[in-house]
Amino acid sequence: MIRRASNIRRDERGAAAIEMAIALPVLVTMIYGIFTVGQLFEANAGIQHALGEGARMGNLCLGTTNGSCTLPTTTAIKAKVNSKLFGTGSGTFDTPSVTNSTASSGYVTVTVTYHQTTQFAFFTGPTINVSRSKRVYLADSPPTQSNCTAATTPPASCSIYS
Repeated sequence: MIRRASNIRRDERGAAAIEMAIALPVLVTMIYGIFTVGQLFEANAGIQHALGEGARMGNLCLGTTNGSCTLPTTTAIKAKVNSKLFGTGSGTFDTPSVTNSTASSGYVTVTVTYHQTTQFAFFTGPTINVSRSKRVYLADSPPTQSNCTAATTPPASCSIYS
């Protein structure tokens, strides 16, 4: 009996299988988590790219009438940003927003937000929100919105308020 107990203590068969059964779930969860974080970085790159395209569009002087530029509308800037967004299909992008309250100062702010629920191999993590904004300096500073709406024939640069 003593000899048999001594043999069992020295026998290491199956030890690797037990170690793998303990370590493998942790390893798979970590690798899957790293993949999810990579998806967030890809979405962030897509947002930055789209905001850059929207900023370039906002800087355009589409044409001149009466000596002032015709600026792209906020709808055109949103459409440009929305068409250039890229990222993974596991999350959702909000519709880009353009804050034109500062347009009379010569710039607008374009914002995009991305939402993704993190997935790990064995459980669902929290929802991560990535939001980025870019200030777009306009080619021609339009007057205030009230001046644009009050004018019978508003200047072409008032298009940013539409």
